Amino acid sequence: MFPVFFLRMSLFTLISMPLVSIGADHFPHVEHHDPIIVDQQLSLSSLITLTLENHPDTQWLNSLEAETAAIKRRGESWSAGASNAGFRYQEATSGTLHYFDGNIEVPLWNIGQRDANQRIGSTAENSTITQTALTHWRVTGLVRSAIWDIALQELRLQQAEIDMRAAQQLANDITRRVQAGDLAQTDALLIQTDVLKKRSALTLAEAEVMHARKRYTSLTQSTKIPANYHEQLSQVKEVESSHPALQAIQNLIERKQAELEALNLVGSGQTTVAVGVNSDRPSNRDSRSNNTESFNVGVTIPFGGQAHLDPQLAALNVEINQLRAQRDQLFRDLEQNHHEAEHNLEINEAELAVAIELNTVAQKHLTLTQLSFKMGEIDLIDLLKIQSQTQLAALAAKERALVQERDYASYNQAVGVLP
Repeated sequence: MFPVFFLRMSLFTLISMPLVSIGADHFPHVEHHDPIIVDQQLSLSSLITLTLENHPDTQWLNSLEAETAAIKRRGESWSAGASNAGFRYQEATSGTLHYFDGNIEVPLWNIGQRDANQRIGSTAENSTITQTALTHWRVTGLVRSAIWDIALQELRLQQAEIDMRAAQQLANDITRRVQAGDLAQTDALLIQTDVLKKRSALTLAEAEVMHARKRYTSLTQSTKIPANYHEQLSQVKEVESSHPALQAIQNLIERKQAELEALNLVGSGQTTVAVGVNSDRPSNRDSRSNNTESFNVGVTIPFGGQAHLDPQLAALNVEINQLRAQRDQLFRDLEQNHHEAEHNLEINEAELAVAIELNTVAQKHLTLTQLSFKMGEIDLIDLLKIQSQTQLAALAAKERALVQERDYASYNQAVGVLP
């Protein structure tokens, strides 16, 4: 049996090669190319950062930062709301009395209310940070998927080109033998059919590469791709509470809880303090009256407003419980994704060994079959069947090696580990 280790290493070397920018000479049947440039200086983490800068969610994240700043400014304010200034002028119809009244009303924080509003600001800041991390994680998953999609489609294209060249070489040999009278004309038609099938498969493979490249450029807004995008398998063995998705929703719950606490402290409303001056001036004709200037202070205390506040408190409670339910379901989903990623690693490792051995057997079988065909022991149709099976075995072995590498990235994504 051929040593599995050496075959594994050779296949790993094959899929670890940088993605090749394929020019027009490789695509005789597809008019548009959607070229991708391999950048030796571009890292995977840098690509993700650039993708984030151009991602539509950037505007939303910027607005979250602006909202956080506004909430923190409110919590730092010395008053619980906007102040009011009031003025009133009164004059008797006889013209003997002129009355002027002016005051300023300032709403005060209830006990503990200002601290509660400051906690809203701090939790909103934490939520903004984790929402940014969540978006980073999501975009990372999209970039990982797009890169490995290109790698897989280009691998299939490379195999389609190999198959096409093999079919053409066999066709040239068959044509010479038919012209020499060694083979029947039906063999020429048979090999021509095989070449056309391989050409069609090559065209479809080209198209799939173009589709994969277009999806990549649409996501990243770039035509550059890292030369090295392979990842080491993370040593994290389970979904932890520090996972970006769990952190984001947990901090959102904490923010809502801070909002609930602050709203509860509003009670029936805000107590207000009013400070004002009064001026009572008689007419010059009324010598019996004196000018009067006075200073006054008033306090307004609201009461009986709990019934009006309860619907808002109930609505916030509903939001909090909905978020808690989403968090619990999210944790289950993440655990399932982690299990599937772990399971895929185990399966593909076992399947890779089988695929490598099948490819080895198929290649030996093809060599013997080609020799038998030259000796006239088998028909062309039998050779084509064995050749097709061998090509499929070669592609399966290469794909399994590539998928194993892709599964490293999928596992890292599942446990929340970023490049």
